[in-house]
Amino acid sequence: MTRSHRRIGFFFVGLVFLLLLVAYLVPAGLALQVTLVDSGKPLLVLPLKPGERFTLHYYHSVENAPIWEVHSVDKEGRIYIEEERYLKFGAGMGRMPGVGRMVQRGPYEVIENMHLPTGNFILRVGSPGVDHTIIWRGVKKNLSHLVPHKAVQFSAKPVSLLYRMWQYIIPRRVIPG
Repeated sequence: MTRSHRRIGFFFVGLVFLLLLVAYLVPAGLALQVTLVDSGKPLLVLPLKPGERFTLHYYHSVENAPIWEVHSVDKEGRIYIEEERYLKFGAGMGRMPGVGRMVQRGPYEVIENMHLPTGNFILRVGSPGVDHTIIWRGVKKNLSHLVPHKAVQFSAKPVSLLYRMWQYIIPRRVIPG
């Protein structure tokens, strides 16, 4: 190999390294992970934009009434509950003084504008019938059918362009359409 070939080789290796470093440093949104607590195995990885919302929908175990909890994630990966919607006050439901605004939307009582930090949180998934379901970008995934009676953790983190590109090449389990 001649000296000029080595220089070209070093140049291209350096260029690839530089591109990978830039891709690692450039932010590319967030990843919300739903992970099994007992094994640490990720069930779902949802790409999110800062401020984007996802919803947990389920049926109250005592009242058997539908409940929607709308969450958002900020650019640092902190999770907030933004809204709760339900048919009526039931066991454990209702307004928290100083949090949000209570309104009526059709038959539903809604606490809106909550923006209450939850941070990473753990959910014990209920049986089929409770139907803990994640709704994200119009797609639904029923956790009660996937992992009934298991504890799952919701956590979010900022991700880099390199991470996004890697996910594109080797996708992790994202909610199927």
